[in-house]
Amino acid sequence: MGVTGPPGPVMDRDEVDRALARLGAEHEAIETSLLALQDHAGRRLLEGAELTGVTKERWASAEASITLLWAYFDAYTAALRGAREIRSRRRWSSRDDLVELTELLRGESVTVAGSVVGSVAGSVAGSAEAPTLQGTGKLSQSFSLTTLVDRMNELYASSLDMVVTADAVWSALPARIDLLAAELQRTRRLAHSVGVRPGEHPAGDDLERITRTLTSLREQVVSDPLAFWVRAQGSSAPGGGRPDTTVYDREARALEDVRREIDAVLTVRQDAEQRLVRLRDVLSRADRTLAEARTARGEVLAKIAATEVPVVSGPPTALQEQLATAAEYRRHAQWHRLSPLLESLEQKAEDELLRARESLSAVTQPLAVRAELRGRLDAYKAKVARHGLAEDPFLIERYDAARRMLWSAPCDLRVAEQAVLRYQQAAAEQLTAPRVPEQGGLEDRRGEQ
Repeated sequence: MGVTGPPGPVMDRDEVDRALARLGAEHEAIETSLLALQDHAGRRLLEGAELTGVTKERWASAEASITLLWAYFDAYTAALRGAREIRSRRRWSSRDDLVELTELLRGESVTVAGSVVGSVAGSVAGSAEAPTLQGTGKLSQSFSLTTLVDRMNELYASSLDMVVTADAVWSALPARIDLLAAELQRTRRLAHSVGVRPGEHPAGDDLERITRTLTSLREQVVSDPLAFWVRAQGSSAPGGGRPDTTVYDREARALEDVRREIDAVLTVRQDAEQRLVRLRDVLSRADRTLAEARTARGEVLAKIAATEVPVVSGPPTALQEQLATAAEYRRHAQWHRLSPLLESLEQKAEDELLRARESLSAVTQPLAVRAELRGRLDAYKAKVARHGLAEDPFLIERYDAARRMLWSAPCDLRVAEQAVLRYQQAAAEQLTAPRVPEQGGLEDRRGEQ
């Protein structure tokens, strides 16, 4: 086997010293990073956790990468130590020393045993994150120091990304889930005190579902944190992204909805008695209005003839029964049932009062028409009197005919209206007709003058 020379021109002493300084600084930086990774809280948690899913797969790959990273670092350290020893043999390095140093610093002088790399490959077969010699048939592999630094940087970045990502999820989500779970327990106790229980109220069922979801979510986050990570678009930095809080946010909103429902139930408990009193008052007014309408209907049937008078219904018994049920709910502190019943009853009671008032208006409409006709008749009579036609026999006859119809019982409104119209027409004709003075005495002539 021939001896290969150094790659490129032989380095001088200054170039060797600068290269050793640079490689030494890189060695310190890599060593500091590796020790920080070794002591990282996320890595310790990953080592002690019972992982599942994608986190379990990626941690097996990351562990293999970290093992290989330390193997590369040990080989790098040994090569750098050897180069430093050669350089320290003499103050002014000889030509042979410089040739050897050039080979060490620039050539593929770092050899990593295939057994080390092969053991890593056995734990993560085919992993893109852990370069291996598996399947190459080689017992070892050689690298230049520069290539080895690049390999270590790649392995470190992928391993750190996995550790930082898992630690970020564990730092963010479980604590928030625990706080929400504590709030959930307080809400459950409050809900139980006002009768909001599973199977009896939808909000109680929602609390049970939220409890199950949060319990399952926490278990999944602890065992598979990487499943709850959203990587930032275009970011290549380790840990670039954010925890996925979609499920947590949804359950937090659901719990807030339940709290609002319970607050509504609590409000019902505080003002239930006042609302029941108002309901009784509205229904009582509706009953009185219906009673007045029934009385008015009898009066209309007695006083008005040839007209349709609508039938007045009785008070709604269903509303009274529901009101009694609401009072029963209040006595037994069943606030979750009382709340929707009161809202329904309040609307129905207002509708019932409106219906009673409309019924009264419909029943008394004929009396209102008669009153309007009477008022119109008297108004025209006063107008006729102002124009000096109060003693006109024809107008008196027409007025008396209309008045008898309007003040008799039962009154036929259609006939009475025609009589009022005839009186109006006659009055209008008399008021617009030219008046011829009579040939009389001195008083008449004075009137003309």
